[in-house]
Amino acid sequence: MRRALLPLLALATIAAAPAPDPEDARAPIPAGFYRLAAEVKLPGKAPDWDYLAHDAARGHLFVARRGAGLWVFDTRRQRLLKHIANTEGAGATLLIPALGRGYSTNEDGSTTVFDLSTLTPLRRVKFAEDADAASYDPVTGRIAFVSADSQRVTLVEARSLKVVGHVALTAKKADASVGDGAGHILLNERDRAMLARIDAATGTITAEWPTTGCTQPTGLAYDPVRHRAFVGCRGAKPVLAVVNTDTGAVVQTLDLGRGNDGVVFDPIRRRIITTNGVDANIVIFRQDDADHYRLEQVIATRPNARTIAYDPARQRIFTVTAEGVVNPAEPVNTGPSPFYPNAYYDNSFTVLTYAPVGKRPVK
Repeated sequence: MRRALLPLLALATIAAAPAPDPEDARAPIPAGFYRLAAEVKLPGKAPDWDYLAHDAARGHLFVARRGAGLWVFDTRRQRLLKHIANTEGAGATLLIPALGRGYSTNEDGSTTVFDLSTLTPLRRVKFAEDADAASYDPVTGRIAFVSADSQRVTLVEARSLKVVGHVALTAKKADASVGDGAGHILLNERDRAMLARIDAATGTITAEWPTTGCTQPTGLAYDPVRHRAFVGCRGAKPVLAVVNTDTGAVVQTLDLGRGNDGVVFDPIRRRIITTNGVDANIVIFRQDDADHYRLEQVIATRPNARTIAYDPARQRIFTVTAEGVVNPAEPVNTGPSPFYPNAYYDNSFTVLTYAPVGKRPVK
């Protein structure tokens, strides 16, 4: 009798076993996908920030913290290195390694020039009433400083800091700019949904192209080999628009996270990397050829991590954020989202470093 029961018990055990979880059958996360490798909090009251820049030769991340000035973070040792003096109001940093100089873009319409090797400030020069960002043209040796409030671009000789021209803008909200390396500056005109091309030698706008399918163009990067601009658009339907800068045609649009502010191009691996603060993600696309792109991966980050710097040699993505709140008693910028933070907790500002899985951890 006991022997007869054994097969029945075995069958009962099999029948009672739980069904396989469909999630267990999912493919593993591919090697090479990015994940958080390090996070470091920096001191400071009521943190505020804008653009990032990275000096790959020295491993220095320049963090423009507006009222708190320009700070330098050592990405190799993962520690705060120093504050560059006389940079109050810094919203962006332009690095020109060929000249050994860095230039902060200060909100009062000035730039603070500093030595890239020693991080010593050299001069602070005023050129406009306001300033937001800057880009460099190596052909003319000129810097294009963008002043959105004043609706103009100021051209400045990088060596002498002499103002050599102005470009009047129709746009009331000029945004990111980038040099094409061939004598031109590309500029996003957010409120007009246009991409402008400026001749750095003559100080004239030589083309304005509609970013068809893309509203509120914000982030911007460029592929000088294939003549393609990558435009991050934070409109009602966020997309990455790929623009042929020979013809002005939008050759492809791809869905993007909300709140885009950062776009970089990795020419080694032919990737376009974007940071999107409202949806708290990094969206990465692969360039198959000049006119064809596809989604490669998406990484969840932290809320408000919207600006970006990138080290292509070490494949490190850098972004920053802080613990934010919405205080209804104060004005709220509802452009990015209905509940975009209008205040941040002291000492919550954080540098985030992302690296591909399988790479050595950040130390």
